[in-house]
Amino acid sequence: MPRYVISFDDGTMIIPEGELPDVAKAVQEVVQEARDAGAWVFGGGLESQRASIVATDGTVTDGPYPETKEVLGGFAVVDVPTRAEALEWAAKIAVACRCAQEVRELLPEPNASTAPTAPTA
Repeated sequence: MPRYVISFDDGTMIIPEGELPDVAKAVQEVVQEARDAGAWVFGGGLESQRASIVATDGTVTDGPYPETKEVLGGFAVVDVPTRAEALEWAAKIAVACRCAQEVRELLPEPNASTAPTAPTA
């Protein structure tokens, strides 16, 4: 079954502090609904100012990166049969989080049985 990432830009989720408990409750209700439906795989918020970039040579550079225009604020992965169903979950999350959501289909994992194998010695 296809998996979809539903995510939002950190800058779009602007909630007055007094309303955070209501948003948290609404989000937990949508997560529980997705779990009950068997669609929920994994999700969570991201610490936006704690990013590290690891280069191909292993060099690590720590953020923050003020030149970054968009920072992923959080995401959910759902496992549903169609894009239409992923969009339905994204709509529910958008209402709960009070911000627009982006939906992208994850590429399938390589099939282990058809993946090349290392030569034996």
